[in-house]
Amino acid sequence: MFRPSHSLTVGNAKVTLEEGLRAIAGGETEIDLGDVVAVDSAAVATLLAWQCAALNQGLNLHFSSLPANLESLIDLYGVAELLAPAGVTVAASTLHH
Repeated sequence: MFRPSHSLTVGNAKVTLEEGLRAIAGGETEIDLGDVVAVDSAAVATLLAWQCAALNQGLNLHFSSLPANLESLIDLYGVAELLAPAGVTVAASTLHH
């Protein structure tokens, strides 16, 4: 299970993105966001990039423990379906329209 640090913002998105991509390349299928407190739009972009990478490898990526502020951004940008495409399980119950 990959667990990003407490912040997923433009200030550290590149490093966190790369860490997650390495985990996914290694076969990781769960990303636990329970430690994440600070987010901005870069967090949404990072999750989308991880999902794309996983799908390109034929993996079903699971996001768990999404903080409320990240769920709000996902809803604001209308990308919940992209983070949970058909056949992919997402642990957060709010990732739906």
